[in-house]
Amino acid sequence: MSFSVGQVSRLAGVTVRTLHHYDEIGLLNPSERTRAGYRRYTDDDLLRLQQVLLYRELGFPLEEIAVILDEPHSDELTHLRRQHELLRIKSERIREMIAAVERAMEARAMNIRLTPEERFEVFGDFRPEDHDAEVERRWGDTGQYAESRRRVASYTKADWLHLKAEAATITEDLAAAFKAGLPADGQHAMDLAERHRGHISRWFYECSYEIHQCLGELYVTDPRFTATFDAIVPGLADYLRLAIHANAVGR
Repeated sequence: MSFSVGQVSRLAGVTVRTLHHYDEIGLLNPSERTRAGYRRYTDDDLLRLQQVLLYRELGFPLEEIAVILDEPHSDELTHLRRQHELLRIKSERIREMIAAVERAMEARAMNIRLTPEERFEVFGDFRPEDHDAEVERRWGDTGQYAESRRRVASYTKADWLHLKAEAATITEDLAAAFKAGLPADGQHAMDLAERHRGHISRWFYECSYEIHQCLGELYVTDPRFTATFDAIVPGLADYLRLAIHANAVGR
């Protein structure tokens, strides 16, 4: 069984002009011709065309494809294995490019002016945008939300790293006070709570004592916050809540 150039064009999704060009340069010569000189392609020709198109998809120039296909002792399985490996490498590269573009899109959506690499270095696997809908639903109509969005839009990588380091230091000092058995309503714990409030005011929005107390309650009523603090020291979330309350009352 053989196929006309028009049939092959439809089957392979290439133009007749392309098939004529492949014939002219010796890349794909049809094995048969009619008495009138029309091209006829056999099953073997179609297999070779498949190899040509796969190598073209991988970016190989036509001249190099001809050399590859005409290598001594090369067969269909050899080409398929080579193409599979090349496609696998290309697929991994595309996945990396997609991930980089997605991170850039997320950063733009959050108004965070970081490159994808900087954003990944700052946030790691944590995806703040996963919580955007909830945050906007709960606080989107508040001035604090608007102020926070405005501020973070201008932060550089250095700003974010400074912010993270400052927050980590406060948390570490709270954990040390808790481990040492210092009372949550004592002066040292209250001072740490005030540092915590100042951190929020400095980086995100003006955190009043009332708002700070609401945050303290959130730390023990929302399992996600509780788990984050208690992963450092069990009970730390409630200790911070009590220190925040004592600080607000004592001011």
